[in-house]
Amino acid sequence: MKIISKNLFKNLFWIGVFGIALGFLEAIVVIYLREMYYPQGFGFPLSPVAPRMYLAELIRELSTIIMLFVLAYLVGKNTIQKLSYFFYSFAIWDIVYYIVIKLFLNWPSSLLTWDVLFLIPLPWLGPVIAPLIVSVSMICVSGLLLILEDQNNTVTLKSTDWALLIIGAGLIFTSFIWNYSTIIIRGGFFPSFWTLANNQEFLKIVYDYKPDFFNWPVFVIGEVLIFLATGLVFIRHHHVFLPQIKWLHEMIDDVRQHVSKLYSS
Repeated sequence: MKIISKNLFKNLFWIGVFGIALGFLEAIVVIYLREMYYPQGFGFPLSPVAPRMYLAELIRELSTIIMLFVLAYLVGKNTIQKLSYFFYSFAIWDIVYYIVIKLFLNWPSSLLTWDVLFLIPLPWLGPVIAPLIVSVSMICVSGLLLILEDQNNTVTLKSTDWALLIIGAGLIFTSFIWNYSTIIIRGGFFPSFWTLANNQEFLKIVYDYKPDFFNWPVFVIGEVLIFLATGLVFIRHHHVFLPQIKWLHEMIDDVRQHVSKLYSS
């Protein structure tokens, strides 16, 4: 039994190609934007952006997510497959984006360099290594679920699994929006949340802000919960990999026997 069937490999390959192309497209758009707003190189504090440009960025990001979702919806046969293909393509897109930015702009200078990761529903901030960790995690988790689905026909996530995944994702999301959420709550801007783009007092704080704290404990707990949920799913369906594990053990035993014969002769 093969771990990855021909059909699954084909889906992962072409969705990966789509993610790579989208990563290039996203990076090139950002390169244009940085040439316009950060000719000396991107960094904090942020350069002022007109409200209509901010709205255009929101629409662009939302459009990208819709494209990824539609692709996953068309390829996946059930909810788990659709979500897995979505997160897989999202992860490929995100990783390629940073690779292309590095190739064209030689940015970031390190994996701990701060970046604006996303804008919906408010700006996400974090060191570059954080979204890359999330992307690798999404590839691992979605890949495992897709393999289990492919070999097992269907994988059932229990309520505990869903709870751990949702809470874990929520904690990671919280770590990314922690900085601006703190500004909004402590500054008393929450009642006017939907009009913050036109709030001059809030914008002045934002455009003077230089992040220096990332909530790693919340982020790490979120990652742990997601992998805990994945581990529980794997334990319940580990029999799918038993033929491969048995084959691997037999191969190792054969190698040991050959090595022993060489030493004894």
